[in-house]
Amino acid sequence: MSKLSSLERSLLDLLQNEFPVDIEPYRIMAEKLQCSEQEILESIQYMKNKGVIRRIGAVLDAKHMGFYSTLCTCMVADNRIEEVAGLINQQRGVTHNYLRDHEYNIWFTLTASSEAEARMIINRLESDSRVKIISMPATKVFKIKVSFEMSDTNGI
Repeated sequence: MSKLSSLERSLLDLLQNEFPVDIEPYRIMAEKLQCSEQEILESIQYMKNKGVIRRIGAVLDAKHMGFYSTLCTCMVADNRIEEVAGLINQQRGVTHNYLRDHEYNIWFTLTASSEAEARMIINRLESDSRVKIISMPATKVFKIKVSFEMSDTNGI
């Protein structure tokens, strides 16, 4: 991959640390970076196309908002991974779904309005997929803020 421009690096810093909570966030970023909103949007699209940016979205504290969240895993035969992952991804409360190189090869997080609702969703997934799902709700959260400073002079 080619080096990112100064604009792209500064934009990545803003996206990670100072995303404007506004009806026109990209206009505000453009003003801050002294460029056009179109340049911001084109830079974001370019970085998405190159795989530098995977997604732009809020990170919410589900528990603080009154929801129940759990990390789940299951063992799925290689020839059924796409099928089972598709069933999991259809669930509205699934926020992450990863394939891992491990005996337990599918891992996902599920957020629901209550523990009972999460259990119902897991039971339905187990029935539909014919796969046992292990639910592992957090007993202590160790979440830390991660930000990769991009606007230095070293280049990528």
